[in-house]
Amino acid sequence: MMKNKITLGKLLVTLFIVGFSLICLYPFLMVIGGSLTTDTEAATYGFSIIPRDPTLAAYKVLLSNQRMILNGYKITLLVTIMGTGLSVLINSMMGFVLSRRNLRFKGFINLYVLLTMLFNGGLVPWYIVCTRYLHLKNNIWALIIPSLVSAWYIFLVRNYFNSIPDEMWESAKLDGAGEFKIFRKIYLPLAKPVIATITLFAALGFWNDWWLGLMLIENSDLQPLQMLLRTIIANIQFLQTMGNKSAEAQALLASIPSDGVKMAMVIITTGPIILLYPFLQRYFIKGIMVGAVKG
Repeated sequence: MMKNKITLGKLLVTLFIVGFSLICLYPFLMVIGGSLTTDTEAATYGFSIIPRDPTLAAYKVLLSNQRMILNGYKITLLVTIMGTGLSVLINSMMGFVLSRRNLRFKGFINLYVLLTMLFNGGLVPWYIVCTRYLHLKNNIWALIIPSLVSAWYIFLVRNYFNSIPDEMWESAKLDGAGEFKIFRKIYLPLAKPVIATITLFAALGFWNDWWLGLMLIENSDLQPLQMLLRTIIANIQFLQTMGNKSAEAQALLASIPSDGVKMAMVIITTGPIILLYPFLQRYFIKGIMVGAVKG
C-alpha cells in the first residue's frame, strides 16, 4: 500500500512539473508563432502558437543584410566571452579579499562597495569619465570595461567565501602558499556554484546590452547585435510614422509585419544565450542560496 502511495505521489509531482513547464514554455512558443504571423492575421485573429498563414517576412527583414547581422553576432560573442571572463575574475578576486577577516579597513571598503549599489554620479559624469579619461570611444573595450565590476556580484562571492572554514586558509598559509595561490587552488574550486551563478548573470548582461553601444560606439562595424536590431526596429517605426510616403515605400511597409519583426528579434537574440543555462543550472540555485544566506 505504501509503495502504491509513493508511486501515485511521484506521478502527481511529475504531472505538476510537466504542466508547470508547459505553462512556462507557452509564452516562448507564442513569440515564435507571433514572429511567423502577418499584421493582417494578428489584427483579425490575434497571435497563436500555430499561425493560419505563416510567413518568414519578419526574419527576411532582419536578415536582409547578412553581413551586418553576422558582424553583430561576432562583436556580441567577443564582448560576451571576454567580458564574462574578466568580470568573473575581477569580482571573485574582490570577493575573496573582502572575505578575509584580517583585512585592514574592511568595514570602510565594504561600505564603499555598498554605496556604489545605492548611488551613482549621473549620466553626464559617467560619459565624461568613459570618453575623456578612459578613452572608451569607438573601440571594443567600450563595450566591456564599464560593465566589468558589480557590487552585487562581489557581495555574492564574498558571502560564499565566508562560508568556507578559515582553517583551510590557515593550513595553506602554514604550507607556504600565497594569497593568490590559495584563491586559485582552494577557494575557486570550492566556489563552483557561486562562480557559475555570476558567470550566467554576467553573460546575460553582456549579451543583452545595447546601452553601451548606443552611448559609446559610432562605428557601425563595432555595433553589437542588440544595438543593430534596435536600429532596424527604430527605422521601421520611423518609416511607418512618416506622413509622405511613396507608393513603393507604402508597398514595402505593407509587406513588413511590424509586430512580427519585434518577436523575430526576440528569437534571434535569445536563442543562442539560452543554450548556456542548461550547463550552469545545477550550480545556479545552490550558488544563490548559499551566497545569500551566509554572512
